[in-house]
Amino acid sequence: MPETRRLARWAALAAAAVTAAATFLPTPAVAANTREVGNDVSYPQCGSALPSAPDFGIVGVDGGRPFEVNPCLADQIVWARSFGRPSYYVNTANPGPKLSTHWPLGQTQPRACTHSHPDSAGCAFDYGWNAAKDSLSRARAAAALVGARDVTDSTWWLDVEVHNTWESLEYGERAKYLRNDTAALAGMQRFLERRGVRRVGAYSTLHQWQRITGGASLGRAPVWYAGLGTRKSARLRCSPAYSFTGGPVRMTQFARNGFDADLRC
Repeated sequence: MPETRRLARWAALAAAAVTAAATFLPTPAVAANTREVGNDVSYPQCGSALPSAPDFGIVGVDGGRPFEVNPCLADQIVWARSFGRPSYYVNTANPGPKLSTHWPLGQTQPRACTHSHPDSAGCAFDYGWNAAKDSLSRARAAAALVGARDVTDSTWWLDVEVHNTWESLEYGERAKYLRNDTAALAGMQRFLERRGVRRVGAYSTLHQWQRITGGASLGRAPVWYAGLGTRKSARLRCSPAYSFTGGPVRMTQFARNGFDADLRC
């Protein structure tokens, strides 16, 4: 075979091999853009139409405060399950012994809450532990009722906002009260982790977290950054500069079509 014909044939074979290989190569990853915007719903959306086609759904377990019920929990789990595995969030607080009807006075486990020291970090830890226990129990029951997978297979978020009751806000940001407020969150986190929850993160903002905890790390928990604004501003908040725990920013919130929307970072 003349040399020119041989070279042409080898070139054609090489081109065919490249084409064939390309046929079987994986498609370039686009996952970051295919399931990145979801919605979160809770008791305020009871009786209302829910977002029709989010990439994922997050359900608020409580009725705005610890130990209060979201009456639409089961229905909202059905909604979120339509778009994949739901995530969950729970309301948090630390009202202290003067304001709470659920204060764990006399409880000895997991921490001691004694009558002689009723306003201690141990009591606050137990309060958070008990609140998380109540929320997880209700969520599990609701998921079982509608045939959804066990809720511990999901990520859970602690909703930390100043409109709930905190000792550091009620009585001034003394070190004791900041410590107690942080202990209540640690109790919730610890309970959920001990019960096998896949991941426990914190939903808040830099300002709110600083006021309530004094800037505690909470074990560098993953961050869901709260707020309104646009998808563009939410994307900017995916920066490590917006982490209030020192952990990674996993999700940020913005407003879309009258609902809270959530952007995966």
